[in-house]
Amino acid sequence: MKKLDEIMELMADEMADFKTTILELQRLSDKLFDLSIPITTEALEKELNIFLKKQETESQQRDEILKGIDKKLKNARLIPNYLLILFGIMGILALSLIGYFSYTSKEKTEQNFEVHRMIMESQNKLYEDYFAAYPEIQEAYCEWLEGER
Repeated sequence: MKKLDEIMELMADEMADFKTTILELQRLSDKLFDLSIPITTEALEKELNIFLKKQETESQQRDEILKGIDKKLKNARLIPNYLLILFGIMGILALSLIGYFSYTSKEKTEQNFEVHRMIMESQNKLYEDYFAAYPEIQEAYCEWLEGER
């Protein structure tokens, strides 16, 4: 019997707790119905349009960035302009130096030929003067040359 009384007391406590919990739930449920905001299709459409506009502007910005990158890639070069200009200048300089050195070489050759011609003429003049002074040696020299041939 004592056990039965204890069980009854526990049941009474549990029932009281259950009742307070149910009352709390009912109070919260009423509060929830009072607080709830009805969602209309107009509000959903408005929020959806705002979201779509944001997405569209982001898409346009992304498209502009991609177009800029595409344009830069089309205008990109493997060799930069300053290197092309540098190689062009070096090529012109090399051609100029080759022309200058070939011209100076030709001039030097002509000068050497002119000096050689002058030396030969001066030697011929000396020979002529010598042979004019000694005609008998000139005759012997001429005979010697004919004998050589």
